[in-house]
Amino acid sequence: MPTVAFHTLGCKVNHYETEGIWRMFMEKGYERVDFDHDSDVYVINTCTVTNSGDKKSRQVIRRAIRKNPNAVVCVTGCYAQTSPGEIMEIPGVDVVVGTQERKNIFTYIEEHQETKEPVNGVSNIMKNRVFEEMDVPVFTDRTRASLKIQEGCNNFCTFCIIPWSRGLLRSREPENVIRQAEKLVEAGYKELVLTGIHTAGYGEDMKDYNFAMLLRELEQVKGLKRIRISSIEASQITDEVIDVLDKSEKIVRHLHIPLQAGSDSVLARMRRKYSTAFYKEKVSKIRKALPGLAITSDVIVGFPGETEEEFMETYNFIKEIGYSELHVFPFSRRTGTPAARMDNQVDDEVKEERVHRLISLSDQLAKEYASGYENEVLEVIPEERILDENHPELLVGYTDNYMKVQFEGTADMIGKIVRVKITKSGYPYNEGTFVRVMEHATHAGEKIVNQ
Repeated sequence: MPTVAFHTLGCKVNHYETEGIWRMFMEKGYERVDFDHDSDVYVINTCTVTNSGDKKSRQVIRRAIRKNPNAVVCVTGCYAQTSPGEIMEIPGVDVVVGTQERKNIFTYIEEHQETKEPVNGVSNIMKNRVFEEMDVPVFTDRTRASLKIQEGCNNFCTFCIIPWSRGLLRSREPENVIRQAEKLVEAGYKELVLTGIHTAGYGEDMKDYNFAMLLRELEQVKGLKRIRISSIEASQITDEVIDVLDKSEKIVRHLHIPLQAGSDSVLARMRRKYSTAFYKEKVSKIRKALPGLAITSDVIVGFPGETEEEFMETYNFIKEIGYSELHVFPFSRRTGTPAARMDNQVDDEVKEERVHRLISLSDQLAKEYASGYENEVLEVIPEERILDENHPELLVGYTDNYMKVQFEGTADMIGKIVRVKITKSGYPYNEGTFVRVMEHATHAGEKIVNQ
């Protein structure tokens, strides 16, 4: 039986696609082995979001070539899409395919085996207008399933290379999304995370269909308990989407709404398509529809030209919104983006110091948010056991509003919906005690009276 090994760098979409590529190999009779084992084929799914993503990708490619010089080494993903020439120059790389046409990977492998020459299967992504279907009905990690609904992005923010590595926005056909959701529920998943490159941009390339309509259809999938939206831009929170969130019994009360900066002058340089006033207005509307909503966000610190005043505008705006958690990134000069060429690049020391200030603000906000749920009973889907010798029974999982909870329970609870009373709030973990396993989950947004 031929073997294949995978290594995935980068985001959740890449991890999702690795599962899709693995399904194709499985159907061809391959066995999956660990990346550190000897394998006939190595597939490296690369990331290019930062220059260090490229560098890490190259290191992993070389590791596979050293491991088994006779193996077929295939490189795919975003770095492969933007820089196939650079990858082809690494001696030992056999097949390069980008972020599309991955079903051709076997044709390329066969071609390489015949000619013994490296094969470059990367084509111009900007011409592609069709979502590439990949069937991913089950995941190696068994508790939360991702469901990819769209690909690409039309925004061209000045710091971002992604449109060049993923192409323009294209949505998956609604019937294919629903069919995939049904398969995942059949496989035993209670929660689906809708993912994509610009997830809630779903439908912007369709005539009579949009994201809100997709959410309504997913609501009807029998046996599905939780729908989580991986990310939604402020501009995508339309009144129709708010109405769907308001009426839904399955969409969880947690939204990731990227901010990037809380200063209008920085937002303009980033070419983000909203002002802080617009963002704030959307947040207050959506909080009315979903009381207790947890909002998480991404922030870039030290964007070119960011002054101390601009940084403080961001700091104060974040405080005002009151996020439940932030992902803070120092600005990274991605070669090939307009921001990398801007004047007034911020010194690394200044960036570091600002990152620390924001992270401690984020920790404080996360603790404040969680403290509102002390002594509440919340629904948790346990994901795994915590390896703690003193407490062998500890499980950890997420509430619908994205708080991480650890509590004592048994292994058979993993993947089910369990009620847990929060006994001690905190960050990154909250502590809780098990109440009961739910056969039928209630509305995700209901507060449950202490039992």
